[in-house]
Amino acid sequence: MINKKIIKIDLLLKKQFGIPKRKNSKPLDLLLATILSQNTNDKNSYQAYKNLKAKYSDWTLLLKEDRRKIERVIKVAGLAEQKSKTIKTLVSELNKKYGKVSLDFIKNFTNEKIIEELTKIKGIGVKTASCVLLFSLNRNVCPVDTHVHRTLNRIGLVSTSTPERSYYAINENLPEGISHSFHTNLIRLGREYCKPSNPICNKCPILKICEFENKTDIALKIKENNFMLLDNI
Repeated sequence: MINKKIIKIDLLLKKQFGIPKRKNSKPLDLLLATILSQNTNDKNSYQAYKNLKAKYSDWTLLLKEDRRKIERVIKVAGLAEQKSKTIKTLVSELNKKYGKVSLDFIKNFTNEKIIEELTKIKGIGVKTASCVLLFSLNRNVCPVDTHVHRTLNRIGLVSTSTPERSYYAINENLPEGISHSFHTNLIRLGREYCKPSNPICNKCPILKICEFENKTDIALKIKENNFMLLDNI
């Protein structure tokens, strides 16, 4: 039953938002962009990624770069000190363990192995690692950020207390071939309709099948928010 509901929701969201475009970026590019996206909006994190890419045409250059210089380059993304430390740790660990600053070798790993390896690095959690699976490696998994966690629980697809638990719950039942559209359009649903407070339930594209008990009848203008960072890396 839950598979059928997921498929129906995916179809309704595609009818509302369309089929998201996507690129197939390199795993390390995608991971760095996802690190920069933590706790900020997509436009700021995209600018930070462009700044980083312009400054360091080869990620190997990050190995010997002073962390504080990296911090200044990415400051527009916020939490620059924390993120620059994660970036330095990441490139150092890759070079130490595998002899090069690249993640291309993970393409033959299982989803579980990739999550295990990446989350060993301080500052990289399940959500960040799973974005590499979906957006770079085209695996059929649905990463779960705060928007996706909120919408999955309100809709009634999961009943979980954290995004990480939502990730494992939804991916137990995720039908093949819909992960990208499902994930991306759930983010748009959370940004534009299913907001943390004052959700615009009366105009929601999945109103009739949503199980959220505290539906509102607020008549607010929908503010489109369709720029998706990881589909542009």
